[in-house]
Amino acid sequence: MCGRYATTKSEADLSQLFDAAVLAEAPGASWNVAPTDPVPLIRMSQRHDGRVVDTGRWGLVPPWAKDLRAGARMINARSETVATSSAFASSFQRRRCLVPADGWFEWVKTGKQKQAYFMTPRDGSVLAFAGIWTMWRGETLTCSVLTTAALGGLTAVHDRMPLILPRERWAPWLSGGGEPDELLQPLSAAELAAIEVRAVRPDVGNVRNNGPELITPLPVEESAASAAEPTALF
Repeated sequence: MCGRYATTKSEADLSQLFDAAVLAEAPGASWNVAPTDPVPLIRMSQRHDGRVVDTGRWGLVPPWAKDLRAGARMINARSETVATSSAFASSFQRRRCLVPADGWFEWVKTGKQKQAYFMTPRDGSVLAFAGIWTMWRGETLTCSVLTTAALGGLTAVHDRMPLILPRERWAPWLSGGGEPDELLQPLSAAELAAIEVRAVRPDVGNVRNNGPELITPLPVEESAASAAEPTALF
């Protein structure tokens, strides 16, 4: 599951990082992206003969959907079934994208308490989630983030995680070709170890809250006191 994440880079930053032309202005920095929000993505464009930075509505809306509300239930596509799902298969075959993120949030519940965690690269770099997109009724670009089984210590936070693509896999993913087994392979142990699991304040649970304080690590004493603190994260 990936239901909240942060993405704060400008379209100029994304253009440089992904070697992509800017097709649409990025929606602006958000430390609390929620379903149906506008989000930046990188996709291929025949008209521009390469990669472009575009904006889509988070939550893929199939062509047969009556309205955009269907997207709220389709923010994620399971990597195990994306190639065969009636809702996602055509996009997986022809319309793949990269969804840039600073990191993503999950919650761990113990008893009546819930602790929020932010998963983010230790070196501050940008993650590229595997994504798919489609155009609903020819006017609204919508997208989903692929998820996969959680790995290593991340299983202490949730049993699912976004499918993260390292740089060398960006081109094969966007090309539209490749075998599903190769395209959907999980991170290596070294790549996984580069991700920090950071306890953060519960404010992210309210979609109206949005600012860098949402990803600020809890003080050590508060983090250690959390009843839900995972004990073996790498």
